[in-house]
Amino acid sequence: MPVYSAPPRQMPASVAPETYPSTDAAAYPATNAGNYPATNAGAYPPANDRGYQSTSTPAQTAAGGLSPYDEVMPGISTGAVRASYDEAGPLYEPYGSPAAMNAAANSMASGAYVDRALIFAEPWTWQLLPSGLMYKSYLAGGREPRFGSQWVRMRDEGWLWDAALGGRAGLLRYGADNAIRPEGWQLDVEGAAFPRLDLENERDLVSADFRVGGLLTTRRGCWEAKFGYYHLSSHLGDEYMLRHPDVDRINYVRDSLVLGMAVYFGPNLRVYSEAGWAFNTDGGAEPWEFQFGADLSPAEPTGRWGAPFLAVNGHLREENDFGGNMTVQTGWQWRGQTGHLLRVGMQYFNGFSDQYQFYNIFEEQIGVGLWYDF
Repeated sequence: MPVYSAPPRQMPASVAPETYPSTDAAAYPATNAGNYPATNAGAYPPANDRGYQSTSTPAQTAAGGLSPYDEVMPGISTGAVRASYDEAGPLYEPYGSPAAMNAAANSMASGAYVDRALIFAEPWTWQLLPSGLMYKSYLAGGREPRFGSQWVRMRDEGWLWDAALGGRAGLLRYGADNAIRPEGWQLDVEGAAFPRLDLENERDLVSADFRVGGLLTTRRGCWEAKFGYYHLSSHLGDEYMLRHPDVDRINYVRDSLVLGMAVYFGPNLRVYSEAGWAFNTDGGAEPWEFQFGADLSPAEPTGRWGAPFLAVNGHLREENDFGGNMTVQTGWQWRGQTGHLLRVGMQYFNGFSDQYQFYNIFEEQIGVGLWYDF
C-alpha cells in the first residue's frame, strides 16, 4: 500500500519563520540614489488618516475619525456575528435542484407566460399540418368556424337551435413547434356551416349560412395578426319557405378580404379588432364590416377541473348603417395540451341577426351553448 506524506500544516503565528539564505548584494549592481528624487515623508498622510482606513476604532470615532458603520449604513450591526452551518447537510445544492430553485415558491405551469422567453429560443422550422393556431377564433364571434350549438330563446319567436359545424386548421407553418403559444407564420384553411333549426316546429330548417376561406397568420410575443379571404353565402330553408310562402328568399353573398390584429394583456386577456372589405356582394350585402372584442380565457392547459371564461364580441356591418350586434358568453372551459378548447356556458345576443337571410331583422336571444375549437 502506498504511503502518502501528511499534508502541510499552517505555521502558527507565534513561530518565527525559518531563516532564508541571504543573497549576495555584490552580485547586484548598486543603484545610484542620486538619480532618484528624494521623497518627502511629510507629503503623505499619516497612517491613521481616514484615507487609508476602511473602518474606525471607537477612539478614532471619538476623535472625529470615520463614523461607525451602523450610522453610515443603517441596519448594519457592528457587533460580532456567529457563523453557523449544518454539519449534516450537503455542502451545496446542485444548480437546478428543487432546493436550489426553491421550487415551491417559483413553480409554474408548463408553457407559462413567465417562460415565454424560452419560446423565442426555439428554432423555427417548416411544419406540415402543424398543431395549434397562431390566431385563434374569437370565442363570442357568431361566424367563426368551429363545432358548437346554442339553444336560445328568441323574443317573439320561441326556442331556436343555432349550430356551427366546421373548424379551422393549420396547413403549413414556418415557426416554433409549439401547440399552445406557437410563433412564426402559418397558413390556415377554414370552413363551416351555420344552420338554424326551429325547435317550436319539429326542428324545421329555418336557414343556413356557409363560410369557407383561408388565412395567413403570424404571432410574435403577445401580438397576433391575420390576413385572409372568405366566401359567405346564405340560404333559406325549404321547410321555412313552405310554412311562410310570403317570405322572399335573398341571395346574400360576400367575398371578403379581412385584416385582424390581437394583443394579449397578460396570459389570459386577449383584445382584438378586425376589418373586412367585400369586393363582391349580392343580396343586400355591403362591402364594409368591423369586429372587436375581448376574450378572458386561460391560454394554458386547464387540467380536468377547467377554468371560467368570459367573452364579448361586437360586429358592425355597413348594410345595417354600421349598426350590428353584440354577443356575450360566459361559462366554464377545458383546454388540452394540444390547445383544443371545450366550453360550456350561457350566451346573450342583441342586435341585427347573424343569420344573413334575416340580416335586417332585430333579434334578442338568451340561452345556453356548447362549443369546441380546434
